[in-house]
Amino acid sequence: MNWLLVAIVALTSSLGDALQTLGMKLHGEIHDFRPGALVGVLRRLVRSWHLGLSLLLLAVSFGAFLLLLSIADLSFAVPATAVEYVSTTLLARYLLGEKVNWRRWTGAGLVACGVVLLAL
Repeated sequence: MNWLLVAIVALTSSLGDALQTLGMKLHGEIHDFRPGALVGVLRRLVRSWHLGLSLLLLAVSFGAFLLLLSIADLSFAVPATAVEYVSTTLLARYLLGEKVNWRRWTGAGLVACGVVLLAL
């Protein structure tokens, strides 16, 4: 059950972050910070399905993490859910088309090694 919750946390959080990034990139940079302009930005963002689905996925991730904390030690839950960094790096590269250099891949690989150590 612990590892199922870890997988749910990692996948929903990574997908939520990727969709949030995609939604904001599609919206574009915010240049006008006057109150009226910010209200207009918020109206457009609320209508974005990317951001709506992102919020739902992040809420599921948070709920699954809380459930994980209720049945597992903190010293297991936090390091195990770090596998999210690996899945987020993969999504950034293959879904968002970001260039991921060797240092980032190495960091993601080291995190994966740490999660494997927890699984043993």
